[in-house]
Amino acid sequence: MISITSSELNYLIFRYLNESGFTHAAFALGYEAGINKSTIDGNLVPPGALVTFVQKGIQYLELEANLTSEDLDVDDDFQFLHPLDLITKDVDELQKIIKEKKENIQKDKSKGKEKENIENGREHDRKLAMEKDKELAKEKENEKQQREKDKERERERMEKEKGKEKEKPPEDVSDVNHTGDENNGKIEENGSDGGPEPMDVCTSLPSLPCEFPISDVTVLQGHSSEVFACAWNPAGSLLASGSGDSTARIWTIDGTSNSTMENGPSPVVLKHFKVRTNEKSKDVTTLDWNVDGTLLATGSYDGQARIWSRDGELISTLNKHKGPIFSLKWNKKGDYLLSGSVDKTAIVWDVKIGEWKQQFEFHSAPALDVDWRNNNSFATCSTDSMIYVCKVGESRPIKTFSGHQGEVNAIKWDPTGSLLASCSDDSTAKIWSTKQDTCLLDLKEHSREIYTVRWSPTGPGTNNPNLQLVLASASFDSTIKLWDVDTGNLLHSLTGHREPVYSVAFSPNGEYLASGSLDKCLHVWSVKEAKIVKTFTGHGGIFEVCWNKEGDKIAACFSNNVVCVLDFRM
Repeated sequence: MISITSSELNYLIFRYLNESGFTHAAFALGYEAGINKSTIDGNLVPPGALVTFVQKGIQYLELEANLTSEDLDVDDDFQFLHPLDLITKDVDELQKIIKEKKENIQKDKSKGKEKENIENGREHDRKLAMEKDKELAKEKENEKQQREKDKERERERMEKEKGKEKEKPPEDVSDVNHTGDENNGKIEENGSDGGPEPMDVCTSLPSLPCEFPISDVTVLQGHSSEVFACAWNPAGSLLASGSGDSTARIWTIDGTSNSTMENGPSPVVLKHFKVRTNEKSKDVTTLDWNVDGTLLATGSYDGQARIWSRDGELISTLNKHKGPIFSLKWNKKGDYLLSGSVDKTAIVWDVKIGEWKQQFEFHSAPALDVDWRNNNSFATCSTDSMIYVCKVGESRPIKTFSGHQGEVNAIKWDPTGSLLASCSDDSTAKIWSTKQDTCLLDLKEHSREIYTVRWSPTGPGTNNPNLQLVLASASFDSTIKLWDVDTGNLLHSLTGHREPVYSVAFSPNGEYLASGSLDKCLHVWSVKEAKIVKTFTGHGGIFEVCWNKEGDKIAACFSNNVVCVLDFRM
C-alpha cells in the first residue's frame, strides 16, 4: 500500500497555506517543520495538491463503501454520501446509510407509480379545462374586435370636431406669446436647448485626478525580484530598497526625474549572500536608516540583521534570531536597533559592539511588528493577537494589551509617544494608552483585514503643531480611513483603490497622504479635501510608499522588480 510521510504531508499543508494567502501561518509551519531542508521538488507538486489529495481520499472511501455493500445492485451514482459522513463514519456505518437511502429510493419509485395513475386522471381533467379556456378565449376575441370598432368610430367623430374648430376666427394669443418669450429667454440664457446648465454638469462630476506626467517619473531598474521595502535617507538624497533577490540597493536621486535609471548612475548593491542561490532564505524583508542617515539596517529571511554604511560597506552581522525578521527599527539616539522575528522574539542590539543586548520572549507566535516609544522602551505585536510594551533592562513587559481577535499586523506610536495605534486581521484598529489596560478607542469601520496604520506628522511635538493629529488605516477592503483620535470618529473614507492597500505615508507637512495598492496604483490624497490630487499607475502591485524629507519626492516599490520615484508638485 502507498503511504505518505509526515514531511510530505507538512509540505502539502505548507503549499496549501501559501496558495490560500495564509502567509504568516505558512512561515511559521515552514520554520518549525524545516520545509527549507525538504528534498521534495516543489516544481513537481501541482497547485491545489492537498485539496486534490483529500478529494481523492474521499472518493476512495465512497467507492469502498459501495463496492463492499451486500446489495449487489450498485448504482453508478455515489452522490448519496456527504463528505462529512465519509470522514467521521467507518465503512459499516456508511454501508447502512447506503442501504437506507436505496430503500428510500425504492419506496419513492413505488410512490411514483401511484402518482403516475393520479396524474393520468388529472390529465383528463386538464383537457376538459382547456376546452373551456378555448371557448372563453373566443368570447374575449369577439369583445376585443367590438372595442376596436368603437374606437374607430370615436376617431372619426373627433376629426369632424377639429374641422369645425378650424373654421372659427382666431382668438387673442398675446398671453401665449408672452410665456413663450419667457421660455426662449431662459433657453438663450442657459446656452443649451433645455438641458442641464453647464455649471450643474461640472459640479456634479467628481474632479478627475491628475496623472503624474512621464517627465516626473524615474524608474529604478536593477532588482531581479519583487521589491518589498524602500526608505529615504533622512539626511540626504539616498533611497534604499530591499528585494526578494537577496539584495538591498542604495540609489542616489539627484535633481529632477529622468524617466529611467537603468543606464544612469548605478546603485550601490548590498549583497546578502556570497554565491548565487535560488533559496528564498536571503530575501530582504525590511530596512531602516538611523536618524542621521549614516547607517542602514536590513532584516532578512535568513534571520540575520545587517548594518551597512551609506557607501554599502557591511559593518556588522547580527546573528541570534532563529527565524525570518519581519520588522527592524532604530531608536532615535541611534545606539540600539530593535528586531522582531518569526521565532516569536524581539531583540535589542547594542550597535556599538555589534552584539545583542536583550532578547524578549513573551509572544507565543511570530512577532510581526516592533516600534520604539522612546530610546529605551518599545512595543511588539504578534500573530498571537497580543501587544507588549517592553523596556530595556526589564525582564517582564511593563504593559500588556489584549483585545484584538486576530493577528496584529502593525503597531505605531504617535509623535509624542503617548498613544499606540494597532491594526489587525479582525478588521479593527485600536488606540491604546499606557495609563489603562483596555483600549482608548476601538475603530470598527473597515470590512476586512487592516494591514497598516500611520500617524500624521501633526499636532503637539511635531513640526506642524497647529494641525489636527490624524490616524490613517489601510485595509484589504481597498479603502483608507482617516480617524479623529480625540473622539474616535471617522473623518474620511478614501475610496479610490480596487485591491488591498498595503502602504500609506503622510507627507512631511501633513497635508497629503500617499497610498500604494495591489491594484498597481499610487494615489496622492489631499488630507483636508479627502480627494485624489495625483495618481500613477505602474505594472505591478505596490508593497511600500515613502516621502523624502523635503516632501517633493515619493518612492514606491513594486512587485515587478522596480522602484519608482515621483516628483511631487502642486
